[in-house]
Amino acid sequence: MHRIVRHMGTALVTGGTSGIGAEFARQLADRGHDLVLVARDTTRLDAMAAELRGRGRAVEILVADLAEPGDTDRVASRLADPAHPIDWFINNAGFRVSSRLATPDIAEHDRALNVMVRAVLVLGGAAAAGMRERGSGAIVNVASINGQLALSGYSAIKAWVRVYSESLSNELRGSGVTVTALMPGWVRTEFHQRAGTTKGEKGRGGIPNFLWLDPELLVRQALRDVDKHRVISIPTVRYRILSWLLKHLPDSTVRAVSRRISLSRSNAASN
Repeated sequence: MHRIVRHMGTALVTGGTSGIGAEFARQLADRGHDLVLVARDTTRLDAMAAELRGRGRAVEILVADLAEPGDTDRVASRLADPAHPIDWFINNAGFRVSSRLATPDIAEHDRALNVMVRAVLVLGGAAAAGMRERGSGAIVNVASINGQLALSGYSAIKAWVRVYSESLSNELRGSGVTVTALMPGWVRTEFHQRAGTTKGEKGRGGIPNFLWLDPELLVRQALRDVDKHRVISIPTVRYRILSWLLKHLPDSTVRAVSRRISLSRSNAASN
């Protein structure tokens, strides 16, 4: 039985059926927000909507593939609808890019750029315009600590998301609308399971255990940072220290660290 709380407006979450997006939906529902969930899988959308309705919230679902510009435009129209305003926008949809940069087949890169760059830009702009007109609102763009490394096309994309978020925050300064770039590290979700990212084990490669985070903690701290109008949200002290080091180490050292992480992933995948 979930406590019914005062209605706090409506939040739209992309990629809201799993991982970080689903956890945002749960915690925003518990705060009193109604939800608009965006994802590709109708079955999973229906299941997540039923869970949130069980928490006492109204839930709308939008089936959309943000790799398709037409679907992105439909979601943008929902964000911009003045008759049904969106108060919080969680720009979360994304996936791991496994294709190498030096490959003639750029299909996965094209899809990644559509989902995690073009859609972030289009949807962020649609949300910002309506929120600015109303004088309030919060936008959370899910970037990544990977954006401070040099691991892949995914790193390059997430670096763009962070800089875009800071730029949009500057543009909206004084409007009553906040923009926060969330920079998670490695989170225990199916995102990393699908990507084949593993925990470190003795004698094997992989990401060290102490760097893995639970999504509940990540989102709780992110919402706290949004409440404090922070432009950058980095969960936990250990990741804030890591981020500081990545900013201040020589670029050549960061590239070397990135190569070692990439090598450890390759070794883990081959074991």
